[in-house]
Amino acid sequence: MALEKITMPQLGESVTEGTITTWLVKPGDKISKYDPIAEVMTDKVNAEVPSSFSGTIKELTAEEGETLAVGEVICHIEIEGGESEITSSTSNEPNGKTTEDTKEADEDQSMKKRYSPAVLRLAQENDIDLNLVNGTGRGGRITRKDIEKIIASGEIPTQKEEQVVREQESASQQQVQPKQTIKSDENTTKAGDVEIPVTGVRKAIAQKMVTSTTEIPHAWMTIEVDVTDLVRLRNSLKTEFKAQEGYNLTYFAFFVKAVAQALKEFPQLNSTWAGDKIIQRKDINISIAVANEQELFVPVIKHADEKSIKGIAREINELAIKARSGKLTSEDMSGGTFTLNNTGTFGSVQSMGIINHPQAAILQVESIVKRPVIINDMFAARDMVNLCLSLDHRILDGLICGRFLNRLKEILQQTNEETTSIY
Repeated sequence: MALEKITMPQLGESVTEGTITTWLVKPGDKISKYDPIAEVMTDKVNAEVPSSFSGTIKELTAEEGETLAVGEVICHIEIEGGESEITSSTSNEPNGKTTEDTKEADEDQSMKKRYSPAVLRLAQENDIDLNLVNGTGRGGRITRKDIEKIIASGEIPTQKEEQVVREQESASQQQVQPKQTIKSDENTTKAGDVEIPVTGVRKAIAQKMVTSTTEIPHAWMTIEVDVTDLVRLRNSLKTEFKAQEGYNLTYFAFFVKAVAQALKEFPQLNSTWAGDKIIQRKDINISIAVANEQELFVPVIKHADEKSIKGIAREINELAIKARSGKLTSEDMSGGTFTLNNTGTFGSVQSMGIINHPQAAILQVESIVKRPVIINDMFAARDMVNLCLSLDHRILDGLICGRFLNRLKEILQQTNEETTSIY
């Protein structure tokens, strides 16, 4: 028999780590190659990890809720065709250490200097010396959560603190003393309270939001748009459209199409911050928020500028079905260049979105409401909507964003029965 390792896979571009949300196997289970062994959540997708071998699960090296870097071992599996790597025999190592023990110890020590791209980027942008940071990952590895915690606290380690850090590390290696933790009333569970573990999608969202708010300098702009003609057009088509196509013609499809057109004219908003440069994306891939009963996902409508309103409506419907059935793939979730959030679904009329890192902006489409508006010095009932833009002030400023919003307003107000085709 031979022992093989199964490692954390890379579930999408730029993904550097994943969180094991659920183990689907346990030690002793016999599995076949490609059988799912665990559900893993990243900041892009929730996916099942297949086994790379057929054999018997020997050890799960990570717990549910644990976050590991891409390439780290998550479990061991025993397969046919060789001698097991785990033996009880000792080597010539002192203190009875086996060769495997020494190897794992060396690996653990090497982990301290293995930094993920996300850790390096955050450290460089916030002037954090990684030599002064105590990692909480396997083998003392510094994780993205460690850096985000430091940034959120505002206490950046300096060279003056290096001796203190070394003394703390030395003390922790010599002996581990029980810790006494003083809990505030706010963090103490009382009778009737319910503790909800932060895992899976909620944990990924939390990490993503911390990164966005600590790294991106947000600014906001809002305009109101008269979409009376758009509402009239959609209402005149929705019944026949549903009967012919089998899915709904939503207002959101019109907004996605209009935003894609405006982004083509103002590509600055279709950009990404990359440290010493700004990457202006050629493809217009609109990230949209869809949800099931408990979780929120942000899949992507690729090349939205090349699609008709009907095509966009179909893709919105398909992505929503995938989200509700848990079938979104890493491909569905990757490649977004700009995010459009349909907050109007919940009746919201004014909100400020948090930018979907590392994109440059996010637009909130609020609820369409009928309001009295003055036209030619007379009151008229019109269908109005607020569009709220959050922008990364490193990439964008008010001038270009104001022009983008005004062009978007013009496109939406010109959407009517005479000039607009949904096909």
